[in-house]
Amino acid sequence: MKKLINGVDDVVVEQLEGMALAHPELNVNISPHYITRGDAPVAGKVAIVSGGGSGHEPMHGGFVGMGMLTGACPGEVFTSPTPDQMVECGKAVDSGAGVLFLVKNYTGDVLSFETAADMLHMEGINVQNILIDDDVAVKDSLYTAGRRGVGATVIVEKIVGAAAEAGYDLDQCADLARKVSQNGRSMGMALTSCVTPSKGSPIFDLSDDEIEIGVGIHGEPGMRRIKMRSADEITAMLANEILDDGPYTRTVREFDRDSGEWVEKELTDEPLQSGDEVIAFVNSLGGTPLSELYAVYRKLAQICEERGVKIVRNLIGPYITSLEMQGCSITLVKVDEEILKFWDAPVNTPALRWGA
Repeated sequence: MKKLINGVDDVVVEQLEGMALAHPELNVNISPHYITRGDAPVAGKVAIVSGGGSGHEPMHGGFVGMGMLTGACPGEVFTSPTPDQMVECGKAVDSGAGVLFLVKNYTGDVLSFETAADMLHMEGINVQNILIDDDVAVKDSLYTAGRRGVGATVIVEKIVGAAAEAGYDLDQCADLARKVSQNGRSMGMALTSCVTPSKGSPIFDLSDDEIEIGVGIHGEPGMRRIKMRSADEITAMLANEILDDGPYTRTVREFDRDSGEWVEKELTDEPLQSGDEVIAFVNSLGGTPLSELYAVYRKLAQICEERGVKIVRNLIGPYITSLEMQGCSITLVKVDEEILKFWDAPVNTPALRWGA
C-alpha cells in the first residue's frame, strides 16, 4: 500500500485538521467529527445535513457552504458516522427552522440517522429525513436493503441546499429532496479496486483484463464482471441500463414530526422517457482522469440524443469517489422548472461553486 498517510488510526483526524486549515470559512469539529458552515446556524434557514463514511471526498464535507449543505458528518473510511456525530451537528446548525437529513441508502447510515432523528426530536428540534437510493445496478447489496444511494446524492444536496437558501421551510425542502431523489438514476463501473488504509490491500480482486459493471462506491459487487471494453461500449452499458430502467417501487421510512414516530411510505420512481430533460453527471470514482470522463460524456450525450432525452445541464468530475478506484459512474436526473432553478442558483463550497 502506498498512501500519503501517517498512522492508520489518524487518517480521518489528520485529514479533517488539514481541511480546517485550508478552509477557515468552515467550522471543523474533531470530537465528534462534523463540519458546518462557519456562519451556522443561519437565522430562519432550514439546516441541510448529510454524512457517510470517509473515502468518498469531496462528498460530503466538500459540499458544506452557501447554497448546499449546512453540515456534514464524516465517519471513518468506508464506515458510517455515529448518531452522536449527527446529533451534535444537528444541534450546532439548527436555527429553529428545523434540520433535514439527506441519507444515502446504506444500512449503517440509515440506522444512525434514524437514531439521531429520534434523539433530536426528544430535544425539541424539528427534524426530517429523506432517503436517496438511485443505483439501478442491484436491488440489494452487501450494505443495503434496496437500491444503493450514490451519484444522485450530489444533485439532491445542491438543489435542496439552494432551496433552503431561498427560504423553503422544512416540509418544502423534504418534498423537493424526495422529488429529486425519485427522478435520479445512476450506475457505476470499476476498472480497478481501491485500498482502504486499515486493510492495506485491494478490497476486491479484479484481473488486469476485467471490469466490474454496477460496482458500488465501497467496492460492493455489481451486476456482472466482464472483459475490458472500449470507452464507448462501457458508456453504452451504463447509459442503457439507466434509460431502460422501468418503474421502481419501494417502501421508505420517514420521521413524522407531529407524532414522533417513524411512518412507512410507498414511492414509485417513474422511468426516463423520450422528451425528458435531465442533468447529466459523469463522475470519477477517484482514479480516473477528467480527460477520460469527457470521452464518456461524449458518448453519453450521443446516446441521450438518440433516445430523445435532452441534457440541459451537466456536471463532470470527481465528486463522489471511492478512494483511488479507477472507474466512473453516470447519473441522470429528470428536471422541471423548480429543480433547474435551484441547480442554477449560486453555490460556494470547497468542491462546488458557481454564481457566487
